Amino acid sequence: MENNIQHASLGYTKKLCILPFDHRSFFVQLLGFTEPLTDEQKETLVNYKKIIYKGYEKSLTMGTTVESTAILVDDAFGMEILLDAKQKGYNTLQSTEVSGMDHFEFDHGENWKEWIDKVKPTFVKVLVRYNVAGDRSLNEKSIANLKIVSEFAHSNGYKFLIEPLVPATQEQLTTLQNNKARYDHELRPELTVKMITEMQDAGVEPDVWKIEGMYTEYDYAKCVMAAQREGRTNVGIVSLGRNETDEVVETWLKVGAKVPGVIGFAVGRTIFLDSLMKYRKQEMTESQAIDKIAERFLHFYKVFNSI
Repeated sequence: MENNIQHASLGYTKKLCILPFDHRSFFVQLLGFTEPLTDEQKETLVNYKKIIYKGYEKSLTMGTTVESTAILVDDAFGMEILLDAKQKGYNTLQSTEVSGMDHFEFDHGENWKEWIDKVKPTFVKVLVRYNVAGDRSLNEKSIANLKIVSEFAHSNGYKFLIEPLVPATQEQLTTLQNNKARYDHELRPELTVKMITEMQDAGVEPDVWKIEGMYTEYDYAKCVMAAQREGRTNVGIVSLGRNETDEVVETWLKVGAKVPGVIGFAVGRTIFLDSLMKYRKQEMTESQAIDKIAERFLHFYKVFNSI
């Protein structure tokens, strides 16, 4: 009974259309920087993230709503953004993981909780790479830390969102002749379901699962069923973009929008990357980049909400 009560308290039932730009190692590599960054390089990264944030705010004047959207950004280069968004009443998600690792370790080490409490975001967010057939020792390390975040979030009034990527093992790819498209269609959906249940059984209890997109309603429904099993009725799923083409992302969003329990999306690089690169090459002004990011976020918002 105690578990059912706990499970019943989980979840997030509003629509949740997220503009994620918490990328760190990706941005460092994209801009050709190397660690450790100079102060000037750090400021460049901060300013790029501010352009994306301004694009989000511009979208609110064009048709998106505060209630159904959110921003996901890191505190390394986006602390000012997080605090500003929190003050303005926007839904916020704050990263906790060390960027670019093959398992989950805490950013800021033992002080990670203090950084969360500085912002008091709507969601505490974790990205983790996790294949149930992958390295068991790394999976166990991730599970142990994920459980800590899960318990911290629920004990301190935060919602918890987990972004579990399911990269193929070499053995899995070999069975599919190294065809990654076949992996996405044939193996990843079932591996995602197994990952969800394995994490839940280990005590990891997110309110929202941010999963890689699916191509069929059946596969989304299986993921929702796993996410909501055993009384977790209000737990939701959002579909991420994975820097795919517009066509692929639109397919994922349109299919997902038809499935109860799929409450939104998290599409980042597909929305902002081209504009930032054109701005960097001086092919766009900052204002034009902001406008284009706003337009593209609004576009995918409409794609999901038109179903």
